[in-house]
Amino acid sequence: MPQFELANFIPQMAWLALVFAILYFGVVTPTLPKLGRVVQAREDKISGDVAAADAAKSHADGVAADYAAQIAASQNAARAAIAKAKDESTQAVAAKLGATDDELKAKAEAAQVQLETARTGALAEIESVVAETASDIVHKLTGARPAIESASAAASAVFQRN
Repeated sequence: MPQFELANFIPQMAWLALVFAILYFGVVTPTLPKLGRVVQAREDKISGDVAAADAAKSHADGVAADYAAQIAASQNAARAAIAKAKDESTQAVAAKLGATDDELKAKAEAAQVQLETARTGALAEIESVVAETASDIVHKLTGARPAIESASAAASAVFQRN
């Protein structure tokens, strides 16, 4: 192979260095500033995106804090409304219980009056029956019927003692 001969090796190395230098300075020199600008633009874009993300995060944190404050205010308002409704219902129940209690007392008093009336009537009827029975007993024992007024007075006297 001719390229490995020592006589041809030095000129080939010289041509290689010359072509490499031409290609390097012909390709790399114009390309390197463009590549630097692309890298710088990319760094600027990334840092801008990071700054925008930080701004968006701080905005989102502010919105989240506002949302949490609104939730807390709504919960407090709901608790107050529940407490108010509970107080109103407690007062309404107390008023109904008071009205029902008054109604029951009135009914109990009316029932007591009716009971006393019925008791008085029953006692009067019992006195009348006792007076008639006593009159019949005296009539059977003595043969003479006492006056109904005296029998009623005697029965009434017995009931007054007891």
